[in-house]
Amino acid sequence: MSSASIVSTDAHYLHHIDTAHFKLDTDEPLKLGGKGAAPAPFDYYLASLAACTAITLRMYAERKGWELGEFRAELQLDRDDDGRLHVMRTLHASGPLTDEQWNRLLEIVANTPVTKAMREGVEITSRRGTAPASS
Repeated sequence: MSSASIVSTDAHYLHHIDTAHFKLDTDEPLKLGGKGAAPAPFDYYLASLAACTAITLRMYAERKGWELGEFRAELQLDRDDDGRLHVMRTLHASGPLTDEQWNRLLEIVANTPVTKAMREGVEITSRRGTAPASS
């Protein structure tokens, strides 16, 4: 289905990611010891949710013949006093949507594939691989 690999660099926390046929970088912000040279892992976490939100709602609106216009989702990740993570997702659309249409979009967005995976959790397993070949 999906795959990604990551390789370290000589620049401390900066890493190169390959996913499908796209190349991305990730780093930590200065306050966490990185150079802030690329999005941090939680930035990608929010970006994946934002992307799934926008694409799912665009697909749904097109099937219904609704005009979303310019769509924007703003996501904020915070940690509460107990250490639990919370995401606030605020949706904006410039199209002429009724309150009923907005209510339906809010129902749909609660069940996007990435929303479900984040909310319900994903089983993650790990195993040891072989050492990379020396150059």
